[in-house]
Amino acid sequence: MYFNSEGTNEVSYDAIVIGSGISGGWAAKELSEKGLKTLVLERGRMVRHGEYPTANMEDWELPNRNRMTPEQMKEYKIQERTGYTMSPAYQHWWPKDTENPYTETKPFDWIRAYHVGGRSLLWGRQSYRLGDLDFEANAKDGIAVDWPVRYKEIAPWYDYVESFIGVSGQNEGLKQLPDGKFLPPMEYNCVELDVKKKKKKKMGRDIIMGRTAHITSEGGHNGRGTCQTRNRCMRGCPFGAYFSSNASTLPAAEATGNMTIRPFSIVTEIILDESGKKAKGVRIVDAETKETKEYYAKIIFMCASTFGSTQILLNSTSERFPEGMGNESGELGHNVMDHHFRLGASGKSDEFKDKFYKGRRPTGIYIPRFRNIDAASKMPNFIRGYGYQGGGSREGWGRYIAEAEYGKGLKDALSKNGDWSFGITAFGECLPYHENKISLNKDLKDIYGLPTLIMDAEWKTNELEMRKDMMASAAEMLEAGGLKDVHTYDSGCNPGLGIHEMGTARMGKDPKTSVLNKWNQIHSVPNVFVTDGSFMTSAGCVNPSLTYMAFTARAANFAVEELKKGNL
Repeated sequence: MYFNSEGTNEVSYDAIVIGSGISGGWAAKELSEKGLKTLVLERGRMVRHGEYPTANMEDWELPNRNRMTPEQMKEYKIQERTGYTMSPAYQHWWPKDTENPYTETKPFDWIRAYHVGGRSLLWGRQSYRLGDLDFEANAKDGIAVDWPVRYKEIAPWYDYVESFIGVSGQNEGLKQLPDGKFLPPMEYNCVELDVKKKKKKKMGRDIIMGRTAHITSEGGHNGRGTCQTRNRCMRGCPFGAYFSSNASTLPAAEATGNMTIRPFSIVTEIILDESGKKAKGVRIVDAETKETKEYYAKIIFMCASTFGSTQILLNSTSERFPEGMGNESGELGHNVMDHHFRLGASGKSDEFKDKFYKGRRPTGIYIPRFRNIDAASKMPNFIRGYGYQGGGSREGWGRYIAEAEYGKGLKDALSKNGDWSFGITAFGECLPYHENKISLNKDLKDIYGLPTLIMDAEWKTNELEMRKDMMASAAEMLEAGGLKDVHTYDSGCNPGLGIHEMGTARMGKDPKTSVLNKWNQIHSVPNVFVTDGSFMTSAGCVNPSLTYMAFTARAANFAVEELKKGNL
């Protein structure tokens, strides 16, 4: 239904979208619905909604009780660094690192997904808005460059996107975390409500329910089903209950009759027209045949993921752009950001022995940022802030009981509920450092003969000082919430492990210091738009995918209007 078998006359379109993930799906939807014949190029295989092979399988039905063999793991040494992605339940979603190499000047965990839908099938679904605190941060702190937009310009597009994808949550009236258009929130369990009340009373800090792209009420949303609280989201949801390109935006685009998807299409570069002022198309390598092909369009949307898009731009050299398309500023590839995490605290509750919960809720609680939001919360040793994700649960049959190691004793012990526990993990902002960068490695080619990437990024003093406070505050809050046996942890993490890489083609007001303008256009090539994480000027401390969607929808609307005016 999506595939273009291609003929010699089928190489020109109104628009080309590179990538089919969270931003690519939105670009395809918006451009197609506005009447543009749109070609979506995806480097990986076709995956249609519902083609999720392990979605309805139990662990005992999977090979090796859902464990990878040592031989298999040799091919996924980087994808495995997450600690949770590599198992027979998910293996088919992740590319082999042996076939997709890159160079780590400093440790960097690049977690990728090459198939139609990309990481939209695999994301954590946490959906939060950036606010003025974020859009004004660089200017107020005097670092990097100022965002060329403010929250009031993006707010209507957040509304638009949330209404379409379905985000469960609740308006809280917090200045550091703007409210939105929400479906009913998921429910707290008893220990979460208890900690929330006690912590609020003692410290004045909020615990809210996670704002998650899950359908929680029937009706609307293009016939998608409601969340079944299975918490098997990363396997793919056959109900379409959480937002993915496959279940939501791509079907909407297809329904127009204007979209064509071509899988196995690895874009190598953007082609300039004869004037050198506009792009006329793209060049690809067919991943199956290794043939080179060209496709042409009036506008191009780059949504290949932050590093994927920037890699293409760096490889799009010409007499006008010897260092990569749109790179007159020298900023292309620089300002790599991610969120640092994997530290926090946990504790136990002595209460609620007679209570439990139903289902496996696919989200948790959220503690919004409370540092550096005003004069009273200003920290002396770091700028920006962090939030926490987590929640309460009750130990059950999965726990190990030392006193009953085998036989009837073990069986009886595991049939009884264990203690209530409550844990939180911090997610902190990384500053946009110019020296954190990616670049092309022309000495190491991939299996298609293309230059690979060199990763050169690290956490610096601001992040390291923030991490000290992230862990200490976690313990302080859990103790204030009445929990016992509170323990902190810091498992460490490399850049990339947050899977929120962004910033390598930032937007800004000045072409001398940025790659894109406020409409996500390349300053010097106005018919090329970049709307994945590449455009981010700063990172905030919340999950960024909702922001990518809002900016993509906004850019697509602008592009179509400009095309109609004859400006592109």
